Amino acid sequence: MSIVPSFTNFIGYFAACCTTLSFLPQLAKIRKQGGAGLSYAMLSIYLAGLLMWLIYGILLKATAVVVANAASAALVAIAIAMKAMIRSQSTGESSEELPKIAIRGEVTTSS
Repeated sequence: MSIVPSFTNFIGYFAACCTTLSFLPQLAKIRKQGGAGLSYAMLSIYLAGLLMWLIYGILLKATAVVVANAASAALVAIAIAMKAMIRSQSTGESSEELPKIAIRGEVTTSS
Protein backbone atom coordinates (compact mmCIF):
# COMPACT_ATOMS: atom_id res chain seq x y z
CA MET A 1 0.00 0.00 0.00
CA SER A 2 1.52 3.29 -1.10
CA ILE A 3 0.71 6.60 0.56
CA VAL A 4 1.09 9.70 -1.58
CA PRO A 5 3.92 11.89 -0.19
CA SER A 6 1.81 15.05 -0.43
CA PHE A 7 -0.86 13.42 1.74
CA THR A 8 1.79 12.40 4.26
CA ASN A 9 3.08 15.99 4.34
CA PHE A 10 -0.46 17.27 4.76
CA ILE A 11 -0.99 14.99 7.77
CA GLY A 12 2.31 16.14 9.30
CA TYR A 13 1.58 19.84 8.86
CA PHE A 14 -2.04 19.48 9.99
CA ALA A 15 -0.88 17.68 13.14
CA ALA A 16 1.74 20.41 13.67
CA CYS A 17 -0.94 23.12 13.42
CA CYS A 18 -3.24 21.31 15.84
CA THR A 19 -0.62 20.75 18.51
CA THR A 20 0.89 24.22 18.19
CA LEU A 21 -2.43 26.06 18.19
CA SER A 22 -3.64 24.03 21.16
CA PHE A 23 -1.35 26.09 23.41
CA LEU A 24 -2.94 29.44 22.45
CA PRO A 25 -5.80 29.09 24.99
CA GLN A 26 -3.17 28.75 27.72
CA LEU A 27 -1.67 32.10 26.68
CA ALA A 28 -5.13 33.67 26.86
CA LYS A 29 -5.65 32.16 30.31
CA ILE A 30 -2.32 33.52 31.53
CA ARG A 31 -3.21 36.96 30.18
CA LYS A 32 -6.63 36.97 31.86
CA GLN A 33 -5.98 35.05 35.08
CA GLY A 34 -2.23 35.29 35.62
CA GLY A 35 -1.45 31.65 34.99
CA ALA A 36 -1.69 30.50 38.61
CA GLY A 37 -2.81 27.08 37.39
CA LEU A 38 0.36 26.56 35.36
CA SER A 39 3.54 25.79 37.25
CA TYR A 40 6.97 26.91 36.15
CA ALA A 41 8.14 23.32 36.53
CA MET A 42 5.54 22.03 34.06
CA LEU A 43 6.23 24.81 31.58
CA SER A 44 10.00 24.27 31.86
CA ILE A 45 9.79 20.51 31.37
CA TYR A 46 7.38 20.99 28.46
CA LEU A 47 9.78 23.52 26.88
CA ALA A 48 12.72 21.12 27.31
CA GLY A 49 10.73 18.34 25.63
CA LEU A 50 9.80 20.61 22.73
CA LEU A 51 13.42 21.62 22.26
CA MET A 52 14.45 17.95 22.19
CA TRP A 53 11.77 17.25 19.55
CA LEU A 54 13.07 20.27 17.62
CA ILE A 55 16.61 18.88 17.64
CA TYR A 56 15.27 15.45 16.65
CA GLY A 57 13.37 17.00 13.73
CA ILE A 58 16.45 18.92 12.61
CA LEU A 59 18.57 15.75 12.70
CA LEU A 60 15.95 13.87 10.66
CA LYS A 61 15.34 16.85 8.37
CA ALA A 62 11.62 16.51 9.12
CA THR A 63 10.28 19.96 8.31
CA ALA A 64 6.86 19.48 9.92
CA VAL A 65 8.46 18.35 13.18
CA VAL A 66 10.88 21.29 13.12
CA VAL A 67 8.22 23.91 12.36
CA ALA A 68 5.74 22.58 14.92
CA ASN A 69 8.22 22.31 17.75
CA ALA A 70 9.93 25.63 17.03
CA ALA A 71 6.56 27.40 17.07
CA SER A 72 5.39 25.53 20.17
CA ALA A 73 8.66 26.25 21.98
CA ALA A 74 8.26 29.95 21.17
CA LEU A 75 4.71 29.92 22.57
CA VAL A 76 5.80 28.19 25.77
CA ALA A 77 8.68 30.65 26.17
CA ILE A 78 6.17 33.49 25.75
CA ALA A 79 3.93 31.84 28.36
CA ILE A 80 6.81 31.65 30.84
CA ALA A 81 7.68 35.31 30.20
CA MET A 82 4.04 36.41 30.54
CA LYS A 83 3.62 34.48 33.78
CA ALA A 84 6.80 36.03 35.18
CA MET A 85 5.80 39.56 34.13
CA ILE A 86 2.30 39.25 35.57
CA ARG A 87 3.72 37.84 38.80
CA SER A 88 6.23 40.67 39.13
CA GLN A 89 3.53 43.27 38.43
CA SER A 90 1.17 41.97 41.09
CA THR A 91 1.28 43.98 44.27
CA GLY A 92 -0.74 41.56 46.38
CA GLU A 93 -0.23 37.86 46.77
CA SER A 94 1.86 36.18 44.10
CA SER A 95 0.34 33.50 41.88
CA GLU A 96 2.56 30.87 43.51
CA GLU A 97 3.66 30.53 47.10
CA LEU A 98 7.29 31.42 47.67
CA PRO A 99 9.31 28.82 49.55
CA LYS A 100 9.59 29.35 53.32
CA ILE A 101 13.06 29.36 54.85
CA ALA A 102 13.73 28.96 58.58
CA ILE A 103 16.43 31.32 59.84
CA ARG A 104 17.33 31.12 63.54
CA GLY A 105 13.92 29.78 64.46
CA GLU A 106 12.03 32.36 62.41
CA VAL A 107 10.19 31.41 59.23
CA THR A 108 10.65 33.91 56.42
CA THR A 109 9.63 34.04 52.79
CA SER A 110 12.49 33.93 50.31
CA SER A 111 12.51 36.46 47.50
